[in-house]
Amino acid sequence: MIDLAEKECIPCRGGVPALTHEEIAPLRALLGDGWNVVDDHHLAKDFAFDDFLGALAFTNRVGELAEAQGHHPDIHLAWGKAGIEIWTHKVNGLTESDFILAAKIDKLR
Repeated sequence: MIDLAEKECIPCRGGVPALTHEEIAPLRALLGDGWNVVDDHHLAKDFAFDDFLGALAFTNRVGELAEAQGHHPDIHLAWGKAGIEIWTHKVNGLTESDFILAAKIDKLR
C-alpha cells in the first residue's frame, strides 16, 4: 500500500486540471479516518483536543509542516479543536499534493 505521508508535495504552478471524482476516490481511500472530500473541491477534517493549548500547539506544527512542504492549508483554531481545509488554489481543486499534505498532517497528531 502507498504511504502518502512518505511522498513530498509538488508545487503547483497552475495549468493542470484538478483531479476528477474518479481520480480522487483511490487517493481518499489511502487517507486515515476523518478526512472528508467536499464537493470534489477540497479536503476537510476536524481535530479534537483537551484544551486550547493542545489545539494551538497542533496548529503550529501544521504551520511548520506547511512551510516545509510549500503547501498551505486553511487552519481554523478554536478552544479544543482545529479544523483543516486543503486544496490547491492554483487549480481551484484537488491535486495529489493535497492528499500528501493531509497524510502528513495526520502523522502530526
